[in-house]
Amino acid sequence: MLDIKVIFERLRETFPGQILQLFTDNVDPWIEVQPQALVEVSQFLRDEPDLAFDFLNCISAVDYFDPKLRDSGIFQPRIELLYHLTSLQHRHRLVLKVILPRWKDNLEGALPEVASVSKIWPTAEWHEREIFDLMGVRFLSHPDLRRILCPEDWVGHPLRKDYVIPEEYQGIPLK
Repeated sequence: MLDIKVIFERLRETFPGQILQLFTDNVDPWIEVQPQALVEVSQFLRDEPDLAFDFLNCISAVDYFDPKLRDSGIFQPRIELLYHLTSLQHRHRLVLKVILPRWKDNLEGALPEVASVSKIWPTAEWHEREIFDLMGVRFLSHPDLRRILCPEDWVGHPLRKDYVIPEEYQGIPLK
């Protein structure tokens, strides 16, 4: 079982400038990765024999948005993606974090984008669809990116902090 600090140093050596930080002060320590390096880093973590992160437990997303601080310059709205990985062979775990701007190209309403890891870990297909549906993150090169929990014609992404519940859906009152 490898220590996360060893994994972090190895990633920094292999991917200079792409591994941003290591945070160990919580239950699930994490390593932050540049969004554009996610696929390459993920492939490395899965394929290196002494790492062998062969299982993607889940991907979770957090919306950091505070409407009161939105234009203050103090707070940077963002979406954070957390990839929980396990090596079944070596029994070690890792969390990768990717931070995305809340809106692509700073255009309000334009969904942020990141590459899909579904070719590396097929279970990502379902996790990425759920995040797309509920949080509004577009996963590039996903084989079937469509809603998974909400109806196809649903407007918006219900877990975003600025989501407004519609008055009705297909004639059914929601409020």
